[in-house]
Amino acid sequence: MAEPASAESAAVAPARGPMRIDAITILPPMLEAVRAWGISGRAHERGLWSLHAWNPRDQAEGNYRSIDDRPFGGGPGMVMLAEPLARTLDAVAQAQGDRAPVVYLSPQGRPATHADVLRWAALPALTLLCGRYEGIDQRLIDSRIDEEVAVGDFVVSGGELPAMMLIDAIVRWLPGAMNDADSMLQDSFAQGLLDCPHYTRPEVFEGRPVPPVLLSGHHANIARWRRQRALEATARRRPELIEHARRAGRLAKADEAFLRGLAPVADEPPAAGPASPGPLR
Repeated sequence: MAEPASAESAAVAPARGPMRIDAITILPPMLEAVRAWGISGRAHERGLWSLHAWNPRDQAEGNYRSIDDRPFGGGPGMVMLAEPLARTLDAVAQAQGDRAPVVYLSPQGRPATHADVLRWAALPALTLLCGRYEGIDQRLIDSRIDEEVAVGDFVVSGGELPAMMLIDAIVRWLPGAMNDADSMLQDSFAQGLLDCPHYTRPEVFEGRPVPPVLLSGHHANIARWRRQRALEATARRRPELIEHARRAGRLAKADEAFLRGLAPVADEPPAAGPASPGPLR
């Protein structure tokens, strides 16, 4: 697992001009939502990035423009053909002018991380390949794919939803995408830890009050409380992130003292899911 990036990485800037993202998918309309709504939609309106969807059927041959066939060796399902995908990747590279890294969304991929998002956000262009069916011909993966990544230990029907997740995560880090860029520095993973709990009105909800320190107006105490809650949540839910932060020198003496004082939670159930985000087609 790549180490979480530090807060200093917030100053991510595209290498040149707006970032270009090319997505290869047999369902281009699915991707329209990511450039029409929310933060990614506003960033698209501001000209901070562009999305270009490519349908491999446009590069397929025959009357039916087939992009899949039965697997050699038998078995259920269909496999996406290498040839139309290869021709599509060639067309994408030609449109880009300078071939961008190609990321394939796959259940067999390694878990994508916050550090990956920051690295991709700093690129001038990126190509995302959305698989379908049982996957794509392994020979195309071997010859044309730079990275094979996943977003969870579960399978969905295709790579479009995972691609949209990555696009949203990447676009958030483009300069000017967020109205309050400082808010990203408090997000989970931005400083190598999970985020602290948050509260808003009313002060009492179903008999549960807001922690008094948050109402005190004492900024130093509030900052210390938030740091400790983030450390506590990370230590209990994602202890491997604490080790990463420790090796990266991101834990102060006060952090280590607080962690040593944490009592084990005997009745806490094991964390659901992997230690880091895992595969998804």
